[in-house]
Amino acid sequence: HVYSYLALGDSYTIGEAVPLHRNFPYQVVQLLRQAKHEFYAPEIIAKTGWTTDELEAAIAGYNFLPKYDFVTLLIGVNNQYRGRTEIEYKEQFENLLKKSIALANGKKDHVVVISIPDYGVTPFAKEKDPQKISREIDVFNGVNKAVSIQYKVNYVDITPGSRDAAHDASLVASDGLHPSEKEYEKWAQKV
Repeated sequence: HVYSYLALGDSYTIGEAVPLHRNFPYQVVQLLRQAKHEFYAPEIIAKTGWTTDELEAAIAGYNFLPKYDFVTLLIGVNNQYRGRTEIEYKEQFENLLKKSIALANGKKDHVVVISIPDYGVTPFAKEKDPQKISREIDVFNGVNKAVSIQYKVNYVDITPGSRDAAHDASLVASDGLHPSEKEYEKWAQKV
């Protein structure tokens, strides 16, 4: 059996500023192939800047396979960045998670939610309010974790590790904002 994997998200899923094959969905598949599991290339629906409602709109207009063996969902940083409310985020995130479960053929244990990394530690955020960013990311992650527990899906918390970028520049891509392929490798291993 060759497994299919659908990755839903934003810039952190496509891997803005790193080569396509070094983003975390591709690295996940590479690790699984090394472990002798047959996988198709990941199918990725993600775009830099997307909020939950923009991902929802893209999903609504997308022609999916009837089902996927595995689905990952990582979304919310742009909701925080644009000052959207956590109430709105919870509602839209929950809808996206329900959709993810349906796309995984109803198999909740085949869905993985990934926490939002903390870009407050990046060079990009120095001009802004890094503490406020970190606090708000924690609030949004509290929401996506609670919803994940409620729906009994897998939850991978990459946020504490993403904060290592504060003292390790090699974890940040050349744009000073997005994770490097080295950081994505850490995520892929956890997934």
